[in-house]
Amino acid sequence: MTNTIISDYPRVGVGVLIFNHKGEMLLGKRKNAHGNALWGNPGGHLEFGESLEDCAKREVLEETSFKISSPSFVAVTNDVFKKEGKHYISIFMKVVITENQTVQNLEPHKTEEWKWFSLDRLPSPLFPPLKQLFAGKTYGLKQQMLIAENIETSEPSAFQ
Repeated sequence: MTNTIISDYPRVGVGVLIFNHKGEMLLGKRKNAHGNALWGNPGGHLEFGESLEDCAKREVLEETSFKISSPSFVAVTNDVFKKEGKHYISIFMKVVITENQTVQNLEPHKTEEWKWFSLDRLPSPLFPPLKQLFAGKTYGLKQQMLIAENIETSEPSAFQ
């Protein structure tokens, strides 16, 4: 069987690591052909002319109803999905939700559910770009993001 290549160049995806005041990260169980049944963070394609910060804000609002501000850069992963014929450069941003906001599943056709997880109890299986991030297979990764750091504060030191 030959793999079909969807595009002859990589696409840019922006993923947003959202933390709450307990240091838990929001993950959604995907339910589409790309990453079906895998747990991943909110995110999507960078649109033409859009900044990384604006893309992060837009995608999070579209998927979860969260209004975020000041997302910050974490790292980049290079993700090839051979079976799907897709290649992504995934840019990870981070934000801490300090206000009382309730997550809503605004794209139930793409995400089965959203849940909060502590970093020492992440679900499985993870979406490959997120798995690469946690394995340290990144570009620009800030070393202080190690999970061993205390993130039980209102402003986690991990991913800063």
